[in-house]
Amino acid sequence: MTVLAASADPERASAMAAYMKHRFVFFGVPAAERRAAQREVFSDWRTPDAGELVDFADRCWTEDRRELQYAACDQLRRHAGRLEAGHLGDVERLIVAKPWWDTCDVLATRVVGPLVAAHAELLDDMERWVRSGDLWLERAAILHQLNYGEDSNEALLFRSCLAHAASPEFFHRKAIGWALRQYARVAPEAVRAFVADHEDELSTLSKREATKHLR
Repeated sequence: MTVLAASADPERASAMAAYMKHRFVFFGVPAAERRAAQREVFSDWRTPDAGELVDFADRCWTEDRRELQYAACDQLRRHAGRLEAGHLGDVERLIVAKPWWDTCDVLATRVVGPLVAAHAELLDDMERWVRSGDLWLERAAILHQLNYGEDSNEALLFRSCLAHAASPEFFHRKAIGWALRQYARVAPEAVRAFVADHEDELSTLSKREATKHLR
């Protein structure tokens, strides 16, 4: 925190807060500069165990400055392979605390995704998340397979998208389109058929995003 505070830029912080709809306060440190500072600070922290990672993330989440939550996300994604199935609950706690797309999406795709891929029993949690009533858990469940490619669970993906196909919420609609667009890179015909079959259920935004590379 001290390193980031020393690089604080109030003018940039104001712009960053505006971009995030004034939900958070910032030091005003650009991502590249922040990550350079993190590399220096964490140069000796090469093999943290899962408990240390979770403790670090929890401490970062208690701080007001948003860059500290970004720092926690970076460490969790870097060492996601050290987490066990039981740590999904810790990640869930982070997603719903101080929630917005910036932390939700990286935790979903870079931490939850690898966890579920390594522990098949967590598929039940994705089914729970997608019907949880919490926007950010629902978005995370839709997006967690984003980097799976041919290893995607197509049935789960399509089920998750349909669960919120009629939602008026932008973050549902965008997530559905994004997840389908990514899957279309490896299964274009499946996505094309899914969109056609659910033409009247999916939003215009979801359909446009899903078929962006299929035209």
